[in-house]
Parts: sequence; C-alpha cells; structure tokens
Amino acid sequence: MYGSGLKLTQSLLPLVQGIGSCGKTTYASGCFLFGKPAICDSELLEEIRSLSCDSAKLPTANYTMDINLDPSRDDLPLMANTSHLLVKHYVLDLDVDFGSRVLEGNIVLFFGDGNRCKKQSSSSQETFQMESEEAYILRTAEPCHVPKMDSNTFSPKMGHREFAVFGKSDQDAFDNDGNHDNKEHDSESSSSKYCCDTGNHGREDFLLVLDCCDLSVLKVEEVDVAAVPDLEKFTKAPNLTAAPEKRRCEIVRDLVALPADAWREQLDCYTRCSQAPGCGELLFDSDKWSLQIRKKGVPTAADFPHAIRIWYKTKPEGQSVTWTSDQDGRPCVYTMGSPINNRALFPCQEPPVAMSTWQATVRAAASFVVLMSGEKSAKPTPLREGYMSWHYYVTMPMPASTFTIAVGCWTEMKPKTSPLDDLTEHTLPLRPSDADFRYGNTCSHMEYPCRFQSASAATQNIIPYRVFAPVCLEGACREALLWLIPSCLSAAHSVLGTHPFSRLDILIVPTNFPSLGMARPNKEKTGHVSASGASVVKNGLNPEKGFMQVHYLKGYFLLRFLARTLGEETYFPFLRKFVHLFHGQLILSQDFLQMLLESIPENKRFGLSVENIVGDWLECPGIPKALQEERKAKDCSPSRLVRQVGSEVAKWIRVNRRPGKRQRRKREAAFEKLSPDQIVLLLEWLLEQKTLSPQTLHRLQQTYHLQEQDAEVRHRWCELVIKHKYTKAYDQVKRFLQEDQAMGIYLYGELMVSEDARLQQLAHRCFELVKGHMDKASAQVVTEMLF
Repeated sequence: MYGSGLKLTQSLLPLVQGIGSCGKTTYASGCFLFGKPAICDSELLEEIRSLSCDSAKLPTANYTMDINLDPSRDDLPLMANTSHLLVKHYVLDLDVDFGSRVLEGNIVLFFGDGNRCKKQSSSSQETFQMESEEAYILRTAEPCHVPKMDSNTFSPKMGHREFAVFGKSDQDAFDNDGNHDNKEHDSESSSSKYCCDTGNHGREDFLLVLDCCDLSVLKVEEVDVAAVPDLEKFTKAPNLTAAPEKRRCEIVRDLVALPADAWREQLDCYTRCSQAPGCGELLFDSDKWSLQIRKKGVPTAADFPHAIRIWYKTKPEGQSVTWTSDQDGRPCVYTMGSPINNRALFPCQEPPVAMSTWQATVRAAASFVVLMSGEKSAKPTPLREGYMSWHYYVTMPMPASTFTIAVGCWTEMKPKTSPLDDLTEHTLPLRPSDADFRYGNTCSHMEYPCRFQSASAATQNIIPYRVFAPVCLEGACREALLWLIPSCLSAAHSVLGTHPFSRLDILIVPTNFPSLGMARPNKEKTGHVSASGASVVKNGLNPEKGFMQVHYLKGYFLLRFLARTLGEETYFPFLRKFVHLFHGQLILSQDFLQMLLESIPENKRFGLSVENIVGDWLECPGIPKALQEERKAKDCSPSRLVRQVGSEVAKWIRVNRRPGKRQRRKREAAFEKLSPDQIVLLLEWLLEQKTLSPQTLHRLQQTYHLQEQDAEVRHRWCELVIKHKYTKAYDQVKRFLQEDQAMGIYLYGELMVSEDARLQQLAHRCFELVKGHMDKASAQVVTEMLF
C-alpha cells in the first residue's frame, strides 16, 4: 500500500493499516512510500464542499457510466482469464538499465487451476464453449507469431546479462508491438483471428490471457520443472507412465499446494524451478491490453503448461513505472500505482481475485538501492565489479497490483537508536485476553504463514523499519519524520493488534510522484465479469478520476462519524476484532458495516443500518446530511483551537482594513503562534475575503514564514497569491508547481480561471518546465486545462 498523501499521526495510521475507503476493496503491502503531508479536516470539508455542486463528479455505488465518457479511453479492461488458470507465484529476474530506461529479464509464472477449471467436466463441448467465450472477449486480437530465435541466444545456462544485450539488428527483428516478428508462421495463424488452431480435430487451442501493456515480449517457453532434482521430497510420487507434459503439470500442482509450514522449502523449489531449462517455445501475441499465449494441440486449461517463462523488457513510456530524478538530481525509477497498475512492469493477472505470492531478484549498479514490498529487509549481494543483486519475497498471497519497486541513489536515514534485529525491546507482554482472542478464531484467508497465529508477532508493537531519502532531505527527514514513526507503529498496534507485515520501508519519493491519484482502479466495482474472469473497470483510465478524491474523503469522514456516534469504547475494540477476522482477505465496505452493526445491540445502533449508511454516504452526491449537521454544531460550539484561529482571522481583517495606520497596526500585531493545520484553516477563512492588500499579504507571509511551511500550507498560500494577484510571491507559485506537482494540478486550474494574462503565462511556462517529468495522467489533465 502506498502511503503518500496520508498523514502519519496516532489518529490516522490505524486507518491506513486496517480499514480502506468506503465503496472500496482494500489491501496493504509491506512497502510504504511516504510523500505529501496530509489534508487536514478543514481542507477535506472544503474539498467535498467544492465538488458537491456537481453530482456528475461524485462516485456512486453502481458506478454508472457517464454518457460523455469514451470507453476506449476511460474504461480499463481486465483481460486475464482467471477462471481457467490462476497464477499462484511469480519469480521475477530483472536488470535495471538507467541508460535505456528499461527493466529487462524474465518472469516465471506458476499456475494453479482456476475455479472454473476445477468444476468443469472434460467434455469437448464444454471446453469449446469456454474457449469460444474467450475468443469473443479477445475479438480484437491479432494473429499469433511464433518467435524464431537461435536457441544458443537463450540458453538457460547463460547469465541474464548475456541474454539482455541486444544490438540494432536485434531490435529490427521486432514488430511494432515489441514481439518477435516471424513471417514464416503468418500463414499458419492467419486462418484464425483469435489464435485458434482449427486443424486440431475441430477443437480450439486453449488461450492463456494475461494483463499486459507496453511490454516488449521476446520469447515465451514452457519450463521443464521435471528436470529439477530432488523435487520428489515435496511433491507426490511421480507417475512415470504419464506423458512428460502431464507430469510437469502435476509437479507444479503439488508445488503450489504445499502447506504453509513448508514455505521455506516451497520458495526454494520455486527458485530452482525458475532456473530450469525451457522445454519448448509457446505461441504468443499481444494487443494493447493483453498478452495471449497458447500451446499448439492443447485444448484445455488443465493440460496447459503450469510453469511458463516469459522473456521481456519494459518500455520507457510504460505507465507502470516512472523514470525520473530525485530531489538531488540523481536518476531513479519507481512504480506509482498508475491506472494500469503493474501490467507495464510484468505480465500478470490484474483482477484482485488473483491472489499470489512472489519473489524477485533485481540487479542494479552498486550506487543504487533497490526497495520492494517484500517481507525481509534485503541486503545486496555483490556481483561483478560495480553491480549488486537484491532479492525480496512475500509469502502472503496478494493481488499483483500490490507489488512495488523503487530504485534510486537514496540514503538510509537511521535514527539515533536504530531498530534492533532482536525485537525483544519492542514487544509488550501478552495479556491473557489477547492470547484467547488470537487463538480463539482460526484464520479465514487462504493458507499462508500468518503472523496473526504467532505469539511473538502479537506482542510486537514496533516492527522493524527503514527510512530512505535523498541526501538533501536528510535534515528535514530527521526533524519531521524519524521521531514520529515508532509512535505511529505503536499506536496502530494498540488499536488494531498484530501488525500484518513483518517490516516497513518508508521512502521519500520524488516530487512528481502522483500522490493524489492513489485510487487503484482494479479495486473498484467492475463491469460484467465474463465466464473466463475478464471484466472492465468503469472509468479506470479516465485521467481526471485520479484527482477526484471525494470517495476517499467521504470514507474518512464516515469512519470518523461512526467512531463518534457509537463511541470509541465500542468502535475501537470492533476495529481490532474486524482486522483479526478479515486480515489477509479482500474486503468490501458492506462487509465492514454489516459486521459493525451486528456487533452492537439493536437499541444502541442509533437507527443506523447498512442500507441507510450506503444511501447517505456512498450513493448520495455531495456532503452527507450527518456531516452537515456535525459542521453546524461545530460552528455553534467550535473547539479551542478553532476559536483561536477565528480570533487571529479577526485580527488580520482589522489589519487589512487599516493599511495606512501603521502605528495602530503595530499595536494590534500580537499574533499567536499557530500549528500548520491552524494556518491552513486561517488561510481558508482569509480566502473568503473579497480583497486583501499587498501589505497584508506581505505581513501574513512574514508572520508565519509561509514559504517554509509544508505543502498544504503553501498550497493555500498560493491560492491567496493567485486570487489577489500578489506579484511579489509569483515565484513561490512557480516553485510550488515545480516541487509539488501532484498538488499543483489544482493550482493550474486556479491560474487559468483567473483570466489574468500574466498568471496564465506563468501556468504555461511552469508546465513547459515540468511536463517531461510529470506522470502521464497528471500531464494530460493539465494539458486539457491549458489548451
């Protein structure tokens, strides 16, 4: 789970770790990338208020398609046929090349049978029907190409770096889709638009479909897992009379079915199998959104190879990774949770139902650090001179979209007292109630080595963590972040119990990280799911949706509303119980709400029901009624901190009305010290003033040192500068647009609607400076604003 855009405080971190936004399925991962500061309550209210007038911009429970949307641009297809085969484990083996801005290498996929395959009969009629449905879904696919390559080039015994070096002549051998162009086989596949073999006794070949975009696939082959020695220790006795193809499938079926307590042996087997030689190339083709693979003469998913190796490389323009520079100007690359998730990083199965484990070996120059969402803090292994190898793995099955990677020249920011490998100092005594609660409920998720069944994990209030940042931010990181993390982890543990992951990596991401576009679309309700498991995410590719966070804001306020309505003494114990019961599973808002209300006596539910909560908070556009009433009550009896801000606003209004009376203004100038959240609220209230003089704005800036505050404060300050055309601070607007690109999206709109030629020119100049470093969705949204 990316953490950018979330505020690490004792009150909010439990929400990050345990419960997702309303109307969403949520899942966490072990790598936390920290970016922008949080949106304070007042800004959240302002965000909702500003959007509530346009109901078309607000999400609804049924995700109805807007008639003005272009399905070819706005809907994200999930093409993988997960009903037939499910990826159970990925093994990635990649090199990072900053010169060409690509990741290149191979990935081995180990499959288990999909739900449909487990239930289907072996009749040819049923098989034909299944594959016909698949052909319908892939009606735009082009004919397959069989890669014709010199077997010596791809010898399994060769090192990956030897494989990865291509000259110009090698590149010329690939077609526009990045696949090997073998004209010799065009006639063989031209008879079928859907990669079907009509010569196989009237039956079609089974077609494996993976979600894939912007990848150059070089070769696909079956892996000869039967050639790996000593696997019989962990798999059933081999059927020596069975055909080799069947024996290989049986080995993989046994491997993926090993029990959780054999996870070390399973990982070792996966590693050795991933290094096994190939035993036959497979036909493959790709279109914009998928990679399609078949084996000639294999009509069913059950007989399709259950371990395949895909040689590929990413493309510099691929949307799953961003090649950029950090705040020190050093090159780096990271996954950014784009609308297409990880399908431009590796071929995968995108639907959340496709839960899998993974392991990855990544090689990079020795000056770089490789971070991933793995369960252990990897230490690099030296390779040839100047290169290091990093290895990570996970044993908890998760959706492929949770895989994260970041490579850069970052420095680890170690606290004065570093977290110890021996975590006895970071554990709490296990209370009898905790032990009873932990072991009194068996886990409901699929089997994996679960921390919730570990007594030591249950008492570990602070898990090991590392913090990485550019050298230029070391001081700020130590001042603002390092001291806060232990308190946040401890607070999360005190509210929710066992940390679901064994470690945490925190990275200060580059300025172009799209921190306001964190809504991964594959977790939203999709369109109709076909028999194969393929579906469509409505609005998944709409670049504007990443900046419409109303669903997140309303989810935050709903959780807060429930806590205040039911009382913390009821709400927080329920959260703890909910996390224990549903950890390791994909969950929906309805699951959470149903269980919450069922855990409370009916006479204490205050008239709440799942139906009215969904209707008021999810299906209804604008600010929910309960939130409006809460705000009115706040206005009538504001808190001490809010009253303090109100008093300061009154002082500034008086100062602004008497710009010429300097002596009186000096006598009135005893302004109180405010927290950043209070400054944001003060600036919001001052934004409601029709005019503020340049003298007032100058003094405002000096009083609170606004140019040195966090991004939330500076964002509001820039709004004031734009509204009142305070030319002396235009450079600060320019700085904000360059250094806080994700939040700056909104400022571009302010600049353009100002109808001031100088401000509009400023917007165009800034965009020209940063558009090459912006993520694609952000750049597209700004382009539509400016042109």
